[in-house]
Amino acid sequence: MSHYEGDVQSPGSARYAIISSRWNPRITDALVDGARRAFLGNGVAAENVDVIRVPGAWELPVAAANAIDRNGYAGVVVLGCVVRGDTRHYEQVADECARGLMRVALDTGIPVANGVLAVDDYAHAEARAGGSHGNKGEEAAPSSSRWRT
Repeated sequence: MSHYEGDVQSPGSARYAIISSRWNPRITDALVDGARRAFLGNGVAAENVDVIRVPGAWELPVAAANAIDRNGYAGVVVLGCVVRGDTRHYEQVADECARGLMRVALDTGIPVANGVLAVDDYAHAEARAGGSHGNKGEEAAPSSSRWRT
């Protein structure tokens, strides 16, 4: 039985995308900043990371698919924030966004890190965007610099 283990690093020419919704900008901006720091901390040059913004979480899967298809990224980190409200809209957007991102990863074979927060309230989002629960944008990105060789 083969066993593979190690720290596979991306070649210096590998390009990555951080794709983020503009909805809830105080949260998503903090997530993007965290992802950028993580890429830099893992040796990915700033010029090898593009940031793409879309209106909301609903648009993220299509943006990820188009970015991979058109730009040949080695991986993408997708960030957003969906806050529960009084209607089913939250479940529809959060669930379909996650399902769409998984489909993009499976269809393309390119890693898609899902850093889209689906939270009950704004305080939960703040806790996950640099607060007491860390920065989920930063957590989504570190392994992405080791996606492809």
